[in-house]
Amino acid sequence: MEFPIDQKHRLPVQDADEHDVAAIIETVKATKPDAGLRSLDHYKIKLPSWRYAARQKLIPLIRWETPYVAKLQNAMRSPVLDSYFSITANLGTHTFFMIFLPILFWCGYTDLGRGLVHVLASGVFFTSFVKDLLCLPRPLSPPLSRISMSPSVSLEYGFPSTHSTNAVSIAVYAVVMLRSSSSDINSTLKITLEIISYFYTTSIVLGRLYCGMHGFLDVLIGAALGVLLSVIQCLYGGILDDFIFQGSPMAPLLVLSIVLVLVRIHPEPADDCPCFDDSIAFAGVIIGVEAGNWHYARTAYAWDLPIPATVPFDLAKVGWLQAVARILVGVIVIFAWRGATKPALLKYLPPLFRVVETFGLTLPRKFFVQASMYTKIPKNLKTDNVLPPISEIPSLITSLRHPRKNRSVSIGPQSEADAYEALAFHDRQRRESNSSASKKRQIARDQGKSDSIDSAYFSPPTSYRSAPDKPRIVALPTPAPSQVDLHKGLSLPDVFFDDTATPATLPSSANIPDRRPSEDRREYEKEEREIFSMVEKPRVRYDVEVVTKLIVYTGIAWLAVEGNPLLFEYIGLGLGT
Repeated sequence: MEFPIDQKHRLPVQDADEHDVAAIIETVKATKPDAGLRSLDHYKIKLPSWRYAARQKLIPLIRWETPYVAKLQNAMRSPVLDSYFSITANLGTHTFFMIFLPILFWCGYTDLGRGLVHVLASGVFFTSFVKDLLCLPRPLSPPLSRISMSPSVSLEYGFPSTHSTNAVSIAVYAVVMLRSSSSDINSTLKITLEIISYFYTTSIVLGRLYCGMHGFLDVLIGAALGVLLSVIQCLYGGILDDFIFQGSPMAPLLVLSIVLVLVRIHPEPADDCPCFDDSIAFAGVIIGVEAGNWHYARTAYAWDLPIPATVPFDLAKVGWLQAVARILVGVIVIFAWRGATKPALLKYLPPLFRVVETFGLTLPRKFFVQASMYTKIPKNLKTDNVLPPISEIPSLITSLRHPRKNRSVSIGPQSEADAYEALAFHDRQRRESNSSASKKRQIARDQGKSDSIDSAYFSPPTSYRSAPDKPRIVALPTPAPSQVDLHKGLSLPDVFFDDTATPATLPSSANIPDRRPSEDRREYEKEEREIFSMVEKPRVRYDVEVVTKLIVYTGIAWLAVEGNPLLFEYIGLGLGT
């Protein structure tokens, strides 16, 4: 089992016993390969053969399209578009949906809210599922620059694009609802809302390409998945509603069972990727919505039209002031629930987990530390990328008001998957350079003159510039002026479309007459250490976080569909019916 240790929390003396921390570190040392070995056939070793084979079929496409995505980005780049696309990216995040979706329920749009919850939660879960299944990296940087206001996003795998799935599923479902016979919206407003839906989707999808976060394949498959989920919801959403509202208590229990099974079979990634955390959060949302709607529909307060469990709301009766007040109260209650429940669970669950461990039952996820290996979880640990604590809301608002100051433009690997892909590219470049060098030496011998090697993708370290016959191995990915064209030159199908491992095995000394294998190995090890030193170290993740997140987001969803609507009636913000 691997436990990646975050440098920031390597020795949390104030919260953990030194013996526990030492035990974790020793476990990491015992399971972590030596430098220079961990990147050789990394995914071939980590993944089952069928997953590795599928990955090897798709990875050439991602490499092939990278220079074209880079050209698109370079052609469009401007400070205004940098700010625009970094801001609009927030409209496709989990945080935005977790705040926006409850408002639909509180304003009486329960049918629309349920439909969007189904497509969005399914989109997040299944894109995260596929990401961890195939472990495909984001397009290489450089030649791409990554523009983002959320650095944690780059730690995930790239294929498929969750932003694209969410944006397209919202647009398709919204347009279908607007054009349905049950919609009583006037034609002018209907057309306006449709145009907004199309513009929203285009901004999100194009923004993923512009920001260098995804390639064409990522957004195309993500968009196709969004269309598929919306079509399924439109065709079978009514059947699910009837099953939930007209069934016995077994209906929400069955949904709970199915969701837990899906969580259990979620693939184990080859690298420490936070995709599983997002899946857990939205699995909890589905459980809370279905259970809460089922129970709220049986209370005296819920309306039965247009569907059961509709929250009573009439803007003409409650007025704008009361409508805004109930939204503010509802949001405050949700953040209060999160702020109180999360630290309490992180404090009291570990002892329970240790008892459970004595019976041989543990969380079967290799990137989570078991409760028996720590005493306390560090305070103020940032364990949630879906819904931030209320203390971070002012900084989020400030970042939106001043996007130029708060966005980041990154060049170079940012995650372990990025590092492995960079090493794979360098290895491929090295082998191509060695092959070219051999041909040039032969020509030089025939013609009685020497020829120098000039092939670079990244600017080479100064330590290698004195030896022109050495392959140019890069530590710091500073883009060369012609990096896009050079990448394209190495991205032709005859170079990238093969079944070579990622990264491939180093070339043999037979292809490099003037070098010894030990020299290649030392340079490869040095390059690997320097590239991985640039990567953001994943923090320690604790087993109790999974159950904590599931409970917290189940509670948030229940508050959105039942808890807060009942509270509105009790404090005078409802219709009193």
